[in-house]
Amino acid sequence: MASSGENEETLLPFTLSRFQVSEDYGFLLPNPLTELPAPYGLWMEIASSLPQLIASRQLRSRLHQVPSRIPGLHLAHLVLSFLTMGYLWQEGEEGAVKVLPRNLAVPFWEVSQRLGLPPILSHADFVLANWKRKTPGRNLDPIISLPGGESLRGFILVTLLVEKAAVPGIKVLRSRKPAGARVTVYDLISLLDYVDPAVFYSVIRIFLSGWRDNPAMPHGLVYQGVSEEPLAYSGGSAAQSSVLHAFDELLGIRHSAESTAFLHRMRDYMPPPHRAFVEEIQRAPSLRQHVLSSGNGKLCAAFNQCVSALTDFRTHHIAIVTKYITTPADGAAKGTGGSHIFRFLKSVRDTTREGMISA
Repeated sequence: MASSGENEETLLPFTLSRFQVSEDYGFLLPNPLTELPAPYGLWMEIASSLPQLIASRQLRSRLHQVPSRIPGLHLAHLVLSFLTMGYLWQEGEEGAVKVLPRNLAVPFWEVSQRLGLPPILSHADFVLANWKRKTPGRNLDPIISLPGGESLRGFILVTLLVEKAAVPGIKVLRSRKPAGARVTVYDLISLLDYVDPAVFYSVIRIFLSGWRDNPAMPHGLVYQGVSEEPLAYSGGSAAQSSVLHAFDELLGIRHSAESTAFLHRMRDYMPPPHRAFVEEIQRAPSLRQHVLSSGNGKLCAAFNQCVSALTDFRTHHIAIVTKYITTPADGAAKGTGGSHIFRFLKSVRDTTREGMISA
C-alpha cells in the first residue's frame, strides 16, 4: 500500500538561486558579458556605435549588410534589442518602419524563444543585463547605449541602482518579514530623480517605445521571415521590473482589474525564472492574513510602515513621471509600456494605500 505522502507534490526550497536571483545583485544579471564571440563581432561593433549611427542616419543601411547569424543568449538579446530599437526609431516617431528585416528579425526571434523573452527591448535588456564595471571614477557604465548622452546613461544607471537597492528586501521575502521591505522601499525613493526631462521625452522615450498601443505604429511590426502578420509588443517599462511585483504580492496589495491586467501582461516581459519568483510569493500563505490573525500591535505597525513606504514611493514616482512625461506631453502621454501612465500610476498608488491594516 502506498504511503500517504507518495502522491503529494514535492515542495522545492524557496531559495533565490532557484529563480536565478542573486544574493548580491537581486534581479540584476551578475557580471554580464560585454563581448560576443569572434564570429559575431559585427553585431557588437554596430551596437557600440548606436548613437552615432542613428544621428548620421546610417544604422539601417549598416544593418542591412549584416548576415543572419545567432550569437549566444543574454548578450545576444541585449544587442539585438538595441539594434532593433535603433533601426525602427532612427528617423523618430514620424519615420518608423513597418517591417523588421529578416537578418535582424529571424535571429532576434530565435534568441527570444530560447530565453523565454519577447523580441523587443525590455527592462531585462535595458537594465538587468546592460551594465559593466568601468575605470576608476566611473564605476559602472551601460554596455550598450542609444541616443540621449549622459541623460540616458543616468537613466539606465539610476534604474540599475533601484534594482540593487532592492536586494535586502528580496532576501527577506524568503522569511516574509515586513521590516526588511520597509527599509528597502525607503532606500529606493531617493534614487529616482536624475534625467533631463527634455532629453527623456524627446529622445529616450521614443527609443524605449514599443509597437502595441502606440499611434506611431498602430498595426504593430512585421518580423520578416517570422510572421507575415504584424506582431505587437509593449516597450521597455519599469512595470516589467520584478521588484515591485514581488513587494505587492508579499504585502497582499490588490489593484484594480484594469491595473492588474496591465501588470500581469508586463510579467510576460520578465525572464521566466523571475516571473516564477513573483508567482511563488503570490502562492505563499498570506503575510497580511498572518498579521491580522496575530493580534500583535507591533507586527501590525511594521506591516503598515511597509505599505506606507510603498505608497510614498509610488507618490514620488507620480511626481517623476509628471515631470518627465505628462508635463512635456501636455497631459496626454502614454508610458513606454503602452499604459495611460498617469491614470495607471495614480490607481496603483491609491490601491497600495488601501492595503493598510486598520487599527
